[in-house]
Amino acid sequence: MAKRIWLWGVVVLLGAALVSGIYINKKGAQTENPATAGNVDSGKRSIAYLGKAYAVPVKVERIVVTGALEALEDLLVLGVKPVGVMTIGGSFPAMFADITQQAKPVGERVQPNFEAILQIKPDIILSSDKFVATTADKLQKIAPTIPLSHFSNDGEASLRFIGELTGQQGKAEAVIQKYRQDAAVAKNRLPETVKEKKVIAVRLRSGNICIYPADLFFNDILYSKLDLPVPEEIKKAKPQEILSLEKLSEMDPDYIFVQYAESESPAHPRVMESLRQNPIWQNVKAVKNNHVFVNVVDPLIQGVAIGGKIAFLHAAVERLSQ
Repeated sequence: MAKRIWLWGVVVLLGAALVSGIYINKKGAQTENPATAGNVDSGKRSIAYLGKAYAVPVKVERIVVTGALEALEDLLVLGVKPVGVMTIGGSFPAMFADITQQAKPVGERVQPNFEAILQIKPDIILSSDKFVATTADKLQKIAPTIPLSHFSNDGEASLRFIGELTGQQGKAEAVIQKYRQDAAVAKNRLPETVKEKKVIAVRLRSGNICIYPADLFFNDILYSKLDLPVPEEIKKAKPQEILSLEKLSEMDPDYIFVQYAESESPAHPRVMESLRQNPIWQNVKAVKNNHVFVNVVDPLIQGVAIGGKIAFLHAAVERLSQ
């Protein structure tokens, strides 16, 4: 239901506007399509993305997505249906149901099934920039493969690229403009009493509390778009850094946004319940003041794709204004 609310919100506004061994975390660790603008084959075109040129078919009809939830978020908001999609915990995530009814599974998020992808005969593979080089090379041998960035500030570039790839440039641009307009308004909607508070966003993964640098996850929205102060712990954080309860207690934030998907902690199905019963957690300022917000958007939204950013932006301002 949450997915349908944010998706339909974006679609309606669009209409008005128009009328972890296989992963790495280094930005820029992408495998470039060997065919660049200078040697594009007949029947192909060149599209630029994050400073690189990719040779892709003139007409892209068969898209496979592996490793990149960000790509699925963009395809969802553009209404484009891929023919092959990664699974999470053995099934397609419910939030993507509108575009995955006819899709075939191509392995788990961090474990592509190369044989399944090969059998689908994709025109294009949208992958993650977190895949190691050996995985990226194997995908590239099957079809032109574009690794999408997992960095929050690359969200607009990714949506524009997928919009151009699929012939949905107008929809992509409308979503981007909507996000920019909403972000400008949202900052002014925040109560003055909140603007100097310590606000953090965390994920629960594998039973652990994880924090991220200021340019990852939803932090770009909190600290750049809403201009909230960046806590020192966030400034120093590594990607998906585990934060102990003791460190969280020392940090003592005023507000906490928690994103938690059971599929990301299969060995710890009661992690949220255990956390709520822990006396250290109970003594954190945000917890005592009932300022902990769990899954204000679908927990699989990554904080990169623009549609998901719009959803979190509105949800964050609403909660922080209570």
